[in-house]
Amino acid sequence: MRANRTLEIGTGLFVLLGFAALLFLTTQLPASGLKLGGAKAGFRVTADFDNIGDLKVGSPVTMSGVRLGEVTDIHFDPKDYKAVVTMRIDPQYKQIPEDSYASIETQGLLGGKYISLSPGGLDTYLKNDSTIEQTQSAIVLENLINKFFANYSSSSANQGSAQPNPGKPTDNSGKPESHK
Repeated sequence: MRANRTLEIGTGLFVLLGFAALLFLTTQLPASGLKLGGAKAGFRVTADFDNIGDLKVGSPVTMSGVRLGEVTDIHFDPKDYKAVVTMRIDPQYKQIPEDSYASIETQGLLGGKYISLSPGGLDTYLKNDSTIEQTQSAIVLENLINKFFANYSSSSANQGSAQPNPGKPTDNSGKPESHK
């Protein structure tokens, strides 16, 4: 009886530990607004985008593949009809040229979105509350697929109307030649 009781307690502790680990991991995902730990130091930079795709608060900000910070806020500007993305850049990366370029990229084929910075050439650097002027919006995979199928269907329709009777000779009017 005692061995049975020990097995039940061990199984219960194992399940509780599994739930605790699952809770911890879900709070660390970029899509989750909840982060363990306090606010990190750094400086704030904003950028305006026409389309952010599925970029989320907590998504990484990188340059040359190195994580420089993260997205801290996303909101809509009703005056310019653009998405305004606020990023926190870690303080050790204070020499990012002011004319740098921000683009929204995808991690892998179906991965999450992140912001990639490309360095500019100026000798003045981004500082707290700077705005990155040059941006490229996210490429939305669904839009590309829709455009591809729209172009494919329109080109198929045009090919079908270009020659009404394929394989038969036509005169200059496009009508089949009659044999007299």
